[in-house]
Amino acid sequence: MNFECAAIVLSARRYGEGGAVVHLFTEEYGRIAGLVRGGSSRRQAALWQPGNLILARYASRLSDQLGQLTGEMVQETAVRLLDRPLQLALVQAAAELTDSALPDREPHPDFFLRTIRDLTAFCVLADPAPVIDYVRWETALLATLGYGLTLVSCAVTGVQDGLRYVSPKTGRAVSAEGAGIWTDRLLPLPAYLRPDGGDEGADDPILWAQGLALTGHFLARHLFGARHRPVPGARERLEMRVRALAMPKADEEGEQEDRSLSPSDGAGG
Repeated sequence: MNFECAAIVLSARRYGEGGAVVHLFTEEYGRIAGLVRGGSSRRQAALWQPGNLILARYASRLSDQLGQLTGEMVQETAVRLLDRPLQLALVQAAAELTDSALPDREPHPDFFLRTIRDLTAFCVLADPAPVIDYVRWETALLATLGYGLTLVSCAVTGVQDGLRYVSPKTGRAVSAEGAGIWTDRLLPLPAYLRPDGGDEGADDPILWAQGLALTGHFLARHLFGARHRPVPGARERLEMRVRALAMPKADEEGEQEDRSLSPSDGAGG
């Protein structure tokens, strides 16, 4: 098994004296692992950072053998984001989720191209951070592995307008009318995940947090819960970071609402 192709670095762990076992995501061969001689050395460490796009060369005598890997840099990712911690967290979460969720050597060419596109967006889009693109990427991951969400019409009424929630059991959208008295049992559906939502909420950490809570529920339930494994740590740290960003805005909105409901100065007897 010998090939040369573009690949996304997913992870690298030290192996032996100076070596590294590296996991890659490729278009034709899916997720693969290989041994890099000197991969943990100072000279090579930067090449094997998660999120980097490289030209990989892989060689093994047997198809089920751990092959030898070498590579050349095509597009650096992590090093370009050292001064943008939220974007770096998006890259780390995407790499770790892909590494943990995809089966070995199962090609997903459309998702591979989607991942390259989104990793590039994480690098070049600075303000606001492209968190909604990341959330959409997670919905694509779920769909790729057979757990796609159905967000085009209401599961109760069949209407395509006014979608506000998602059933935590079925992954189907529910309209405000269809939710009825069960609103508190449903997951909020942020506008940017609706077919007509566009980029509404692109700069709103509260809606970012809602999207991550939505996809995180189904990641935990379908991809990792079924295998009795926790959601990867990088994904949990990303959600905690976004929640921290959302809290001050939520407190501010609550204070504004309280002021609007309070009696005006000089009113009363």
